[in-house]
Amino acid sequence: MPHSTLDFSQLVKYLHLPESKVKKLVDRGDIPGRKVKGDWQFSMPEINTWLEQRIGVSDDGELADIEDNFERTSSTKEQTVQIATLMPVEAIAVPFAVRTKESAIRSMTQLAVNTGLLWDGEKMADAIRKREELHPTALDNGVAILHPRRPTSNILGETFLALGVAPAGIPFGGGFGNLTDIFFLLCSMDDQIHLRILARLSRIIAAPDFLVNLRRLESAQEIKQLIADTEAAIE
Repeated sequence: MPHSTLDFSQLVKYLHLPESKVKKLVDRGDIPGRKVKGDWQFSMPEINTWLEQRIGVSDDGELADIEDNFERTSSTKEQTVQIATLMPVEAIAVPFAVRTKESAIRSMTQLAVNTGLLWDGEKMADAIRKREELHPTALDNGVAILHPRRPTSNILGETFLALGVAPAGIPFGGGFGNLTDIFFLLCSMDDQIHLRILARLSRIIAAPDFLVNLRRLESAQEIKQLIADTEAAIE
C-alpha cells in the first residue's frame, strides 16, 4: 500500500481485521493515531511499529493467524514466506565475533553486503541505528531482529535475511539486562513482506528447542538445515 498516511477504512483493510475490532482498538488508544478535523489519520510507520510489537508478544496460534491474514491478502505471487529460502548460506556467520552493539550492527550489515544483495551497508547500518533508538529489537530470549524502520528497496537487490550467532552474549537493549547472542538482519523490499517474514521468523524462534539447537551448531549449512526443518514442522 503506497500511502504514508491511512484513514480509518484504509487501516481496516491494511490490518485485515474486523472493522469493529479495529474501532475498539483505536477508541482505547491501543493503535497509534490522531484526529485531523474530526477524522482519524494513521501513520504507516507507526502502524508497522505497532504491528511489530504485537507480533513480538503473540503466541504461536496468534502468529499463525497474523501470518495467514497477510498471506491471503498478499499482493505478491508468492503465497508462503520461506525463511530458509530467504537466507543464503553466505549470509550466516558462525561464530559471529562481536563485543559491542555498534560492532554487531556494522558486522551484520557487512555480512549482508557480502552477499551482493545489499548495495549500501552504511545506509542500512544508519537506518538500523535509528530503529534501535526508536525501540530496541532485542528480545528477552537472547535474540535481536535487526531491521530499518521502513523497507529500503532502493539499496537492495531482493528481500533476504542474514544471521549471526555469537559465542557469547553482549548488551543490546534486551529487557531485564539480558544479553543478546543471536542476530537476525531483515532486509525487505516492502512493508507487507517485512511483516510476513517477521511473523514467520517469530514462530520459528519460539519453536521448542530451536534456540537451544541453534546455539549448539558450528556451521552455516547446519544452521540453514535447522531453520528449514523447524519451518517445515510449523506448517
